[in-house]
Amino acid sequence: MTLRQAQDERLRFAGYAALFGKRDAGRDTIRPGAFARTLAARRDPLPLFWQHRADQRLGWVETVAEDERGLRVIAGIDNPEGAAGMAVKRGVVTGLSFGYRVRESLRTREGRELIELDLFEVSLVTHPMQHGARVHLVSSPARGGGPLDEWWRGTRRQTCPLAVP
Repeated sequence: MTLRQAQDERLRFAGYAALFGKRDAGRDTIRPGAFARTLAARRDPLPLFWQHRADQRLGWVETVAEDERGLRVIAGIDNPEGAAGMAVKRGVVTGLSFGYRVRESLRTREGRELIELDLFEVSLVTHPMQHGARVHLVSSPARGGGPLDEWWRGTRRQTCPLAVP
């Protein structure tokens, strides 16, 4: 099987891994532009993990960008028939999250304002810290990328397409 055939067999989805201006369960609020520097510098593929577990890589993030709402992603699950792929297809797991390091923040009475972040990974999770950080669209290998590509067109800021291994 060629790399292209393997990529064509993946289950793909689109969603938001983070939302701007929405306080999460840990009392953090992400400011617009918090990912700009890390996205501009990123050259390596961004892994897609299960529940933030580096030993359970599900696939890769194909495209990532900030828009006015938050951190928008399109990602692929390498094994669509595995447990995670089936959970996404069935809508049982729809949460998204991300692994990061804080570069700049501001403490307030309400919590922390995250001003600049380094992004390391995106994860499918059962309970996201930001309730609205979710998978919005799932496209099976048989359906092609059309719906995901259409969903993506609304991105207003710089897109960061990543080379998927």
